[in-house]
Amino acid sequence: MTPSRTPHPVAPATGSGECGPYGARSYMKLAWILWLSQLLPQPAADSLCLSTTVYLEARDQTLRGQQAVAEVALRRLDSGLWGDSMCQVVTARKQFAPTIVSPGTQLGNDAAWSEAMNVAFDAERNWALPAGERREIVPGASHFAALSIASPNWRNAYQVATIGDHTFYKVQNLKPRQS
Repeated sequence: MTPSRTPHPVAPATGSGECGPYGARSYMKLAWILWLSQLLPQPAADSLCLSTTVYLEARDQTLRGQQAVAEVALRRLDSGLWGDSMCQVVTARKQFAPTIVSPGTQLGNDAAWSEAMNVAFDAERNWALPAGERREIVPGASHFAALSIASPNWRNAYQVATIGDHTFYKVQNLKPRQS
């Protein structure tokens, strides 16, 4: 009996989870992810768009900061003002990182991507609960900004919280759309 062989060399385990076959880093480009989201059925597409937004906006933030970013996006989806799907909400012009950074942006931190996906899935499960049962990190927040990077014209609105580099604001009193 001959031992089975791997069809191609495999990079040695580094523990980082960032190397693919032949030792090359695997990168996902934003443009590819957004294209893929158009092909996926719901709710998979929305989960991918929310995960991508959490990654781009808050991968260097605490878990609480990432949850707050997801919460703002979910609150906006509920309102219907930015679109009827999460992908429409996070790709509304100049609202979230997917429309602000270059489409060629590479999402290369596998650990941060995995965490962003977990945050997005948990946030979606939490947001599916009745409004009174949800855990809210930034109650009523409709916007957020990293003031060291951006100076939006609504920065003087009511501040809900500052978590890490982001300040969360209640710029609009968003109400869930009527079904």
